[in-house]
This record gives sequence, C-alpha cells and structure tokens, in this order.
Amino acid sequence: MENKPTRVQRFNKDLSTELEIAKRYYSIVSVMGDLELTEREIQLVAFTAIKGNISYSSNREEFCKEYNSSSPTINNIISKLKKKNLLIKDSGKIKVNPRILLDFNQEITLILNFKKNEIQG
Repeated sequence: MENKPTRVQRFNKDLSTELEIAKRYYSIVSVMGDLELTEREIQLVAFTAIKGNISYSSNREEFCKEYNSSSPTINNIISKLKKKNLLIKDSGKIKVNPRILLDFNQEITLILNFKKNEIQG
C-alpha cells in the first residue's frame, strides 16, 4: 500500500464572537459539501446554532433585526435548509442538525481531506 504524504497548513483566524466563528465554519461546510448556501442561509444556520433553535419568536425577531430580514424569509430559508438536512425539527423546535453542530465557544480545528476519485473505464 502506497504511503501518501500529508500536508499540514495552518490558517489562524482570530474571530471575536461565537457567531463569527459559526458563520465561518458553516461557510466551509457549504463549500466542502457543495451545498451552495447563500450568505443569508449561512447566517441563519450559524445564528440557530448559537441560539439553540430558531423556533422561539424572540430568536426570530432578533435574527430579523440583526440581518434586516423578515419572518416569511426565515420560513423559506428554514424549508430549504430542512430539505438539505442542515436544520431538523426536534421536540417541536427547529434546530441545527447535531451532525454539523459544534461548540463555538471553544477553539475549533478542522481537518480537510481531498481525495481524487479515480474513474474506471
């Protein structure tokens, strides 16, 4: 078996809030997963991750105020993100899928693996 080299590159980015870290993380998730999320969708996922859910009216109002958005826009985004399995309904609340939820209060180290797909034929 061939031993493939590992390349380590460190990109240090100091971000001042949990929300900034979450937005950066979900931007990477979007790119790596070919999800093609819009900036507003990334903002909503990040905001929901920090708040715990987007079901409470106070959370929705805060999001709308922070991002100059509206409740119908949030509903449309939630619908799209549920189809992509990024948001789920858990105990009657709309939350971030636990598979992509991190504790944004801690330092996060990401390891990315790029693999060339060898097509046979």
